[in-house]
Amino acid sequence: MPESLPATMRAMVTTGHGGLDKLEFHADWPVPQASHGEVLIRVGACGCNNTDINSRTAWYSQTVKSGITTDGGAGGFDAITPDAASWGGQPISFPRIQGADAVGRIVAVGQGVDPGRIGERVMVDGWLRDPGDPLNMEKAGYYGSECDGGFAEYATAPDANAVKVESDLSDVELATFMVAFSTAEGMIRHVDPGPGDWVLITGASGGVGTAAIQLVKRRGGSVVALCSASKADAVKALGADAIIPRDIDDLVAAVAQCTSSGRVEGVVDVVGGPLFGQMIAALRTGGRYASSGAIGGPEVNFNLRHLVYRDLEMHGSTVTPLEVFHDVVGYIERGEVSPVLSSTYPLENLVEAQKDFLHKGYIGKIVIEVRA
Repeated sequence: MPESLPATMRAMVTTGHGGLDKLEFHADWPVPQASHGEVLIRVGACGCNNTDINSRTAWYSQTVKSGITTDGGAGGFDAITPDAASWGGQPISFPRIQGADAVGRIVAVGQGVDPGRIGERVMVDGWLRDPGDPLNMEKAGYYGSECDGGFAEYATAPDANAVKVESDLSDVELATFMVAFSTAEGMIRHVDPGPGDWVLITGASGGVGTAAIQLVKRRGGSVVALCSASKADAVKALGADAIIPRDIDDLVAAVAQCTSSGRVEGVVDVVGGPLFGQMIAALRTGGRYASSGAIGGPEVNFNLRHLVYRDLEMHGSTVTPLEVFHDVVGYIERGEVSPVLSSTYPLENLVEAQKDFLHKGYIGKIVIEVRA
């Protein structure tokens, strides 16, 4: 039997671009209704991600030149372009409920959706596709950005995006996967490591980094992880074969001491910033670089001769192929990957969770527990 639904819910609502003051908690926000082709999910947990902060602060604006700093993430940026402030260069409508990593159970369905789905435990695939043109990246949107997301007790999602999952993991543990592992898997498919290949992973202690370590190891590759020295033991325990401190002066020399060839076959990067040129220089001939972020700074310098004369491949990686999240769910169900959960916060304390997130003192993922 479908459960009786309330008229209102608890929700954290983003009211506009700016600092943490733009996050407002409401105890009586209207519960959404599932439209045609949608399901309504009772949310159990939702992970925190860079995109939540990037969208709130309008960091995606081309006018913002710095990386995501603690002050910028907490207070916002002055030089923004609100009309091009989303990941895709489009405006965001406010108020908006953010949160892409939603996990929960389907409690109602809209017209055109099988009522038998009610009761299914699901994870939301964050990439919103155009039903008539699903492979067109220009028409893609993102959950919690182009529509309301999971920082609320109830959330709607397209039927196709509510992916059934069968797992003994808790909602909180499952909420560590979607963004981090889909993002990492998308980059790794560009880098395409095989058994014995070495991959340099930046930001290795974060959500995407810890996911990338597991996914490279799953393919039989070896990992050089770039992270702070204080997190080295924990990152190595996840499977990293070698650790390089993120404040290293000579990354190329450090890589040469770690790998058999003195270079790496691939780079999986979410940082960018000052070390970018050295990452490219550390690649062997025919090597492959992929990036899904630039938290260390979006404007970089590198020697173009490395790209040209070593026949390197460079890939941007944002919109993932259709099958990626379904593959990730399969890895979860078969126990091939594990959650890396740092801490949880109740929905009411999302502001504190984002402060924790910005200080980067954690390993893995911070998750909002929406319903205990």
